[in-house]
Amino acid sequence: MDKKDEIQIGRRSFLKVTAGASVAFGLGRPENSFAATDRQLSTLIDLSLCDGCVDRKVPACVGACKEINKDKIPPITEPIPEPWPRKTIEDWSKKREVFNRLTPYNFIYVHKAETGGDGQKKTIFVPRRCMHCDNPACATICPFSANHKNQNGAVVIDQNLCFGGAKCRDVCPWEIPQRQSGVGIYLKILPGFMGNGVMYKCDLCIERLAANKLPGCVESCPREALLIGTRKAIEKIAESRAGRMNGFIYGKTQNGGTSTLYVSPVSFEEINRSMTKKPGQPDMKMDVQRRMAGTDPLAKAVLAAPVLGIIAAGVAGAWNRFSQRKEKAGKEGQDHG
Repeated sequence: MDKKDEIQIGRRSFLKVTAGASVAFGLGRPENSFAATDRQLSTLIDLSLCDGCVDRKVPACVGACKEINKDKIPPITEPIPEPWPRKTIEDWSKKREVFNRLTPYNFIYVHKAETGGDGQKKTIFVPRRCMHCDNPACATICPFSANHKNQNGAVVIDQNLCFGGAKCRDVCPWEIPQRQSGVGIYLKILPGFMGNGVMYKCDLCIERLAANKLPGCVESCPREALLIGTRKAIEKIAESRAGRMNGFIYGKTQNGGTSTLYVSPVSFEEINRSMTKKPGQPDMKMDVQRRMAGTDPLAKAVLAAPVLGIIAAGVAGAWNRFSQRKEKAGKEGQDHG
């Protein structure tokens, strides 16, 4: 594809390319599987354009994401119940401003990669967030059916069903989901024995997409380094740009394929060498395999997922009805007081 013919799926043209997307793509509706169909959306992150917003304290994509999701997590229960038997609490509620790694309050961060040898050094900035895999093990493994691959390609965690068991993080090759303890449905059931909070990650701004709006990271990028559009269009653009810069693509085959593609003038093997994998700071290894393969304990959890999901949904519904009756009774008592 020539530069002049390339579809520029940026801030303005996205709505033209995906006109009627709410109907055509069924945005916002969870489905079982629709990997590699024309109905999917994909994102492209062009590392030849991203400059890390070095003139800002916080990169534009990170700031926009934080603003959009600032009220997503409900107030934290204090004190947070200590789970048994691990007794591990993950509380980021006092560290909400952290932006140099993934946290429950920070769904995207920008890694600074210093690549190349003497005389050929090059700085590459790499925005990292959920890859939205085509066949996500995180959605398959969730024992409470709280994690879904939506028809538009987004992998979304339902915080009203998630118990925070972190199996999704265990099977994610990049360990993307992050846990916030002290919130969620587990507090209403067995807070010391069942669950440990809610898992959070990028959901591709699913509500904005359903309203025909761009994801915050795409809309806010001053250099339009992030694009979004139909799967086929994004793949063509990625191939075209990689060809022009004699560059490289990441995400097309990793973990069986993803709805996020990176294009870079520097090889991802070299970029990965600049990354020390730490909690909340994923690497970019080339040979990424699904972690579910041969994992018996997690595979057994899959078998229980539909039943446990129904139980969780039932408990949530019953609790909501109980809370509503209690609230109604309280109001009636005040009226007769």
